[in-house]
Amino acid sequence: MSSPQKEAFSAPTSISHAAQGQAPSKNLGVRYNCAQCGASFTLGKTDSIRCKECGHRVIYKARTKKMVQFEAR
Repeated sequence: MSSPQKEAFSAPTSISHAAQGQAPSKNLGVRYNCAQCGASFTLGKTDSIRCKECGHRVIYKARTKKMVQFEAR
């Protein structure tokens, strides 16, 4: 009895930002603040969780500047 074959993944075929003449948005990481020295820095996916200024390992995610509104039920 043969098992059914799974469909292979295919990437979407949309036009890239570079092909449209737009600059791609750079997502360099997430902004964090150090709990000890208060330095503000960006960490990427593969970066170690450590302040780049003092080496402290307790960091807080920076708040967003965008307006956020929640609806009550």
